[in-house]
Amino acid sequence: MKKLLIIALAFFTLNGVAQGERTGNKNQKEMRQLMKYMSPEDVANLKSKKLTLKLDLDIDQQKQVHNLILEEARSKQKMRKNRETKKSENIKPTKDELVAFQNNRLDKKIELKRKMKTILTADQYAKFEKMKPRNNKKRANHGNKRN
Repeated sequence: MKKLLIIALAFFTLNGVAQGERTGNKNQKEMRQLMKYMSPEDVANLKSKKLTLKLDLDIDQQKQVHNLILEEARSKQKMRKNRETKKSENIKPTKDELVAFQNNRLDKKIELKRKMKTILTADQYAKFEKMKPRNNKKRANHGNKRN
């Protein structure tokens, strides 16, 4: 009986530890919350400075990247406000609107990559491309761990 009790206790303890919150996700959620309340100018400053540090941009490239990110942040803010007003009015998007939204988002992503390719050198662009897929790989592997 004691052995059964110890095994059950160990099982519940391990189960609780295994399902604990991940700090990485928590930090990302906090950053997303902060980004909501930041102005597009602040977002552009932070992102362009991070890219400057990672890609070793010169002053001209830094200005071009800043303007590009500023434009992107402004459009995201407009879309967020539009989505929030629809959500507050309890208007759910139709299937066609969702498809149009996804197409628009992907078109903007393609446009951003093309503009970044013109701004950055070949080495910098290669580093830039390597920076993005890491999150997708983590997400893809994360789903496989559950099976």
